Amino acid sequence: MLARITGGTCRGKAVIREDGLASVATSIKTRRDAAPDTQRILVGLIGRGIQLSRTPAMHEAEGRARGIAYIYRLLDADGMGDGRVRLEEIVSFASYFGFDGLNVTFPYKQDIIPLLDELSEAAEAIGSVNTVVLRGGRRIGHNTDLHGFRESFTHEMIGARQDSVLLLGAGGAGAAIAYALLESGIGQLRLFDVAQGRASALSERLAGRFGADRVTVAPDVVAAAARVDGIVNATPVGMAKSPGIPLHPALLRPDCWVADIVYFPLETELLAEARRRGCRTLSGESMAVHQAARAFQLFTGIAPDIDRMRTAFAAFDESPAAGPEGSGPATAD
Repeated sequence: MLARITGGTCRGKAVIREDGLASVATSIKTRRDAAPDTQRILVGLIGRGIQLSRTPAMHEAEGRARGIAYIYRLLDADGMGDGRVRLEEIVSFASYFGFDGLNVTFPYKQDIIPLLDELSEAAEAIGSVNTVVLRGGRRIGHNTDLHGFRESFTHEMIGARQDSVLLLGAGGAGAAIAYALLESGIGQLRLFDVAQGRASALSERLAGRFGADRVTVAPDVVAAAARVDGIVNATPVGMAKSPGIPLHPALLRPDCWVADIVYFPLETELLAEARRRGCRTLSGESMAVHQAARAFQLFTGIAPDIDRMRTAFAAFDESPAAGPEGSGPATAD
């Protein structure tokens, strides 16, 4: 089911560095020169500070295995127009050059919505988009973060207590994680965000769907952390571009499990500290693989091999890509 969005397109010119244009031009030529009967896919990831992303590696490896001329480019706003490029310019750039789809990461998962023509049911409910299918001149937004975290949590945290969970971050990713946790059956979700108004807005939306008794805003993270079974970090704190830990290590109790959706780096300060204190932990790896697999299916119409994409994720070398549109090893957040 898709929801119509009114007045949501922008066709302005994109301010992209010349090396970015050359990279995309090469990608288009590679796709065009593929055998006539070969499926051709050109997609990209929009975000800031995304040079350590493993998403291209997973998509391209699965594409090769399927015989698809599959090219995945990083569209890193930090390397475009001295970092002052607007989101609508990047999206217009991708549309102009014939991209088949886009993944979207921090900080654009909510900002991109006014630029789209339609939303999937999940994206509309969550209010966050991380995947855009470009087809027939239309931009259709989806959210695969919900699916990714739900699959990860369900399979990797079997037996973990779920009476109450503290979620750090109520932005685009946090909204998807909140839905996934509640759909997975946790008893009560406590939301904390440094912007309390954002947490309150998400709480109201969740209460309307899951019931007010299952969602509360936590104004004091110290008090909230003392009374929960698990803590999930859905903030950018811990990413390579935003190092640190989102809460004081003393709040990590050994009887409390800790999950972090950050996966570049995979070993965040939060998870390292949690393990040192005896906590059960969940990294961002499984979520990243499952959300990428769902996006791959949306882009290609083909159900991917999850294990093969997981292998590509694990094989990625965590070193920055050569340029803003480069994609690391074998043209591979």
